[in-house]
Amino acid sequence: MDSEPTLAYISLGSNLGDRAGNLLLAVRGLIEADLVVHRLSTIYETEPIDMDTDLKFLNMVAEVQIGAATPTQLMARLLRIEYSLGRGEKHAGPKEPRTIDLDIIFIGSVKLNTDLVTVPHPRMHLRKFVLRPLVELIPNFVHPILKTEVVELLAASEDTSAVHRWSPNPRAKGETAT
Repeated sequence: MDSEPTLAYISLGSNLGDRAGNLLLAVRGLIEADLVVHRLSTIYETEPIDMDTDLKFLNMVAEVQIGAATPTQLMARLLRIEYSLGRGEKHAGPKEPRTIDLDIIFIGSVKLNTDLVTVPHPRMHLRKFVLRPLVELIPNFVHPILKTEVVELLAASEDTSAVHRWSPNPRAKGETAT
């Protein structure tokens, strides 16, 4: 009997260089890392939070099937993708602009806290740039620790940063998502 495939939700962000191209290359990296990409959220342009820059991010969330990979193996794959796209040391020094940032948000309803990876992501419920695209994919998913649906986490968020649907069309930049 086949078990349900394990789905993970990965947050992708870029605020340096060709931001949209970096997201595309990261999605390609997910595929090359033997992850099956099921769905991608809309891309949002967002303000940097707690960072030493004013450069805006492009953010999105990917739903991926991870096969037999453990959370640690998944994190190692994401770190390889980040480094291959020019990301420096992830957990050292001030938060600076980056070509790509990949974070595990959820792996099914797994709860894990190790030196390398914490799942669910410990600050995801505080960040509209994660919640907004996540609501597109799994609005009624219940956070395994907070026991609250993702859509409710977004509604209750105190994050006041700007999160707008991104368009590569310069004429559409004035449009905002609701």
